[in-house]
Amino acid sequence: MASPRFIFFDVGNTLLFPNRARILEPLPAEKHPTLSSWQALERRTKHEFDQGLMSGKVDHSFWWTFHTYLLQQVNSFDEAVRDKLVKNTQNSANWDQILPGTREALDRIRQKYSIAVISNSDGHIDAVLGRCGIRDRFATITDSGTIGLEKPHPAVFAAALHSMNADPAGSLYVGDVYSVDYVGARDSGMQAVLFDVAGTYRGKEFPRVESLTQLESFLQH
Repeated sequence: MASPRFIFFDVGNTLLFPNRARILEPLPAEKHPTLSSWQALERRTKHEFDQGLMSGKVDHSFWWTFHTYLLQQVNSFDEAVRDKLVKNTQNSANWDQILPGTREALDRIRQKYSIAVISNSDGHIDAVLGRCGIRDRFATITDSGTIGLEKPHPAVFAAALHSMNADPAGSLYVGDVYSVDYVGARDSGMQAVLFDVAGTYRGKEFPRVESLTQLESFLQH
């Protein structure tokens, strides 16, 4: 991999993680999945979503599929509840969990690279990053909610690159979904690495890391 000058980060499941208690409020507490169960559902949904998107046969949103499986798993399937869960998950304010050391890792990374954000969100991810204490780490924020298109559409990546006056070949994108983030970035001429906390792509040949610390090591090679 050629050494990049610019690094663009996804937000969900990369910099910030879901507030599962808030998202799952429509469900009784005893029905809430554990973190390991949540991540297992995430892996299952990502594999299915990737296959669908790559073949042009995606019928529903990622989170529609995820929460359908979640409710089926706890024997509580209800369309109205699923729709509430999807709405909660798509609300950027409910993505406010940040891993220890995130700000410090970003500080180290931005000493060597210009860093920015590209996120499929609802137009408010800038404010969420601010509340989580890391907005000031990034030069620009590109939010699909303000563009009117979502990754992997090339216009989203193009807007972010333009905002940084960045050359695609000298830019690296870090995101968690193969078909959306990795393929979208590569199709836009960028380098890419999967941020794979849930271990969805372990054993695959794609460049992948499971933490910002691993990303720092990856960048040194």
